[in-house]
Amino acid sequence: MPNSNPTVSINQITKAFGDFIAVRELSLAVYPGRVYGLLGPNGAGKTTTIRMIVNITAPDSGHIEVFGRQITPELQDRIGYLPEERGLYKKMKIGDQIKYFAALKNIPGKEAETRVNRWLDRLKLTEWKNRKASELSKGMQQKVQFVNAIIHEPDLLILDEPFSGLDPVNVEVLKEIILELKAAGRTIIFSTHQMEVAEKICDDICLVNRSRKVLEGSIREVKRGFSRNAVALRMVGGESVLRDSSLVSKIQRHSDGLEALLAEGADPQKLLRELVAADATIERFEMIEPSLHDIFIEKVTETV
Repeated sequence: MPNSNPTVSINQITKAFGDFIAVRELSLAVYPGRVYGLLGPNGAGKTTTIRMIVNITAPDSGHIEVFGRQITPELQDRIGYLPEERGLYKKMKIGDQIKYFAALKNIPGKEAETRVNRWLDRLKLTEWKNRKASELSKGMQQKVQFVNAIIHEPDLLILDEPFSGLDPVNVEVLKEIILELKAAGRTIIFSTHQMEVAEKICDDICLVNRSRKVLEGSIREVKRGFSRNAVALRMVGGESVLRDSSLVSKIQRHSDGLEALLAEGADPQKLLRELVAADATIERFEMIEPSLHDIFIEKVTETV
């Protein structure tokens, strides 16, 4: 981990709602200039954790520090928060409500107007500036909420399912902005179900399931912990070799090839030799590491 002090430090927090424990003894640390993915299935405790970080609700036990201190109204002004639920004023014009959120963070009117115009242009929403939120699609509303969260240029940006309702083009736009904010030294926490996006932009992840942390670390550390003997293949012929259980334990087929999980102790070079001997035409033979999606599925389906 970096040598700097964490932007967010969570120590053994627990939160219950009646008999239901939403978060149980969770600890984690989020460092400046990094993107931290809070991952997990629905009901795992992600949103409750985020709401405790921004002080919407308090933990029943444990301790949270933001910027090295317990949260205060002054520190809250350094945080940008995009909630999972849409919270736009449906009858208010888009430009006016972004300026309203800027005013809540003490951004002067003229500067707020400049920032609003810049972000609306960046997100291709300029022509909607004087339209009501109720007239926008779900994806457009999500982009407006994203602007509300970053209009005051926060040091800590917390995004709960930021890609919800967005098409692939706009997912790429938001991903690009998040990486720019990271490069500028901001700290970003976000939750998402889109593992392929998390894999591309996260430096560190925490996977929670059934209120508990089950996995944490940098993307590289996590993948090293799940190393496996797997080969990506694209070929014609050689199917009989793949049915040899001493070589291959599992086959997963895709539209452009397949993935062969080798049997325990099997040598990938022996598989290659056997395929060649079987006169298979091999277009791709590549050792691969597990994807974050694979790791996610494995961990959340384990018996607890």
